[in-house]
Amino acid sequence: MEDIKLGRTGLKVSRLCLGTMTFGWSSDEETSFAIMDTALDAGINFFDSADVYSRWIEGNNGGDSEKIIGKWLKTKNRRDIIIATKTRAQMWDGANGQGLSRSHIIHAVEDSLRRLQTDYIDLYQTHWPDDETPMDETLLALDNLVKSGKVRYIGTSNHPPSLMVESLWISDIHKISRYETLQPHYSMLHRKEYELELEKVCKKHNIGVIPYSPLAAGFLTGKYSRENKSPDSTRSSGGLIQNMLNNEKAYIVLDRVMEIADGYNVPPAQIALAWMLTKPTITAPIVGARTVEQLNDVIGATDLSLTDAEIQTLDEVSDGF
Repeated sequence: MEDIKLGRTGLKVSRLCLGTMTFGWSSDEETSFAIMDTALDAGINFFDSADVYSRWIEGNNGGDSEKIIGKWLKTKNRRDIIIATKTRAQMWDGANGQGLSRSHIIHAVEDSLRRLQTDYIDLYQTHWPDDETPMDETLLALDNLVKSGKVRYIGTSNHPPSLMVESLWISDIHKISRYETLQPHYSMLHRKEYELELEKVCKKHNIGVIPYSPLAAGFLTGKYSRENKSPDSTRSSGGLIQNMLNNEKAYIVLDRVMEIADGYNVPPAQIALAWMLTKPTITAPIVGARTVEQLNDVIGATDLSLTDAEIQTLDEVSDGF
């Protein structure tokens, strides 16, 4: 699998990023280890987590994914693996247990470093905005982490265009580290949020783009159909998928994806990812997997070269999402 520069940084990452939200939730430790081994063997060196994964599960306190990655990481060459994680969510009781204040960030990064069993994080990201904290406080705190060596680069997720531009301006006037990456919600079935304005900002400022949910919460894998709308209890009740299960236009997009997949004799997920990788601002879509088999279904996407006609077909049929 080829590597690509992460935005304007000198860091090179694989064209797919392994998302690890399932670890400690729908994937136990043994399965999670096998998924990471498979990813690494396939050339995926870029892993994304968050401190909150998976605090929403009864019995989990958060940091579950990071702990599993940390145990696995101790058996590998740390320099070969790019670790990204995020902070912002409620992680402990009290007013400062969440947010992007200096106080929360300083405590949160130490907790993540301990769980990951590493002395540095390659990419430390703010998970979503914090309207109660001045952005310059957040960015100055993150810059201190970079200068201390605990963090190599900083990035963000779920930021609208106005906040992305504001963050770049603040970093420029203070001469401090800036957000080098963005994790937007982007797929063939969720295009407008990124393409209308964020895409222009990322292109102009050479920001690495690491989209989450590139398979539309699993819809573009082909496991859902007009006849079977609930094959997967861990996904079918979620908000992302519910918006598509009763949308005929989403099934029309899926029909085209599956037709093209049949022509290449590959799983539909690979077509959806190959389409996204044709977009010039996209660095590495985040792919999640509960099993090794699910990961194997997407790995080949980086080897596909869609024709101009196929790309145009997919662009046109998904226009409006």
